[in-house]
Amino acid sequence: MISRMNHVCVFVLNQDSAYDFYVNKLGFKVHTDAPMGPGMRWLTVCPPEQPDLEISLMSIEEGMMFKAEAAVQMRALVKSGTFGFGVFQCHNLNATYEELKAKVVVFKKPPTKEFYAYEALFADDSGNWFSLVEKANE
Repeated sequence: MISRMNHVCVFVLNQDSAYDFYVNKLGFKVHTDAPMGPGMRWLTVCPPEQPDLEISLMSIEEGMMFKAEAAVQMRALVKSGTFGFGVFQCHNLNATYEELKAKVVVFKKPPTKEFYAYEALFADDSGNWFSLVEKANE
């Protein structure tokens, strides 16, 4: 029986830029940054309070995972904001929103009370978008 997930992939257009965004803007910690064969890199980051979840910032390159045409299509999907999605949680949405805005994180929706959560939406530097929600019991 499956007991938990420990890795998830976010496809990015440029790993150096993604490193800067996730580490310096979002405050994530680097778990692994290692070469993975010619021209490839295994880069994973973790939310500070969830070190057992590694987010693999996977570059979209022609190779084992993508044929040339598929890589072009995938880059276009990510860049247009139609592919990636995730939900991040924080303790204080208003404070986190202001902190990230000051770091030039682009928000698609400011903090808004929805029926499911208090939420804001932002995009990473590749075009992946994320929901940022305040934990309900705080």
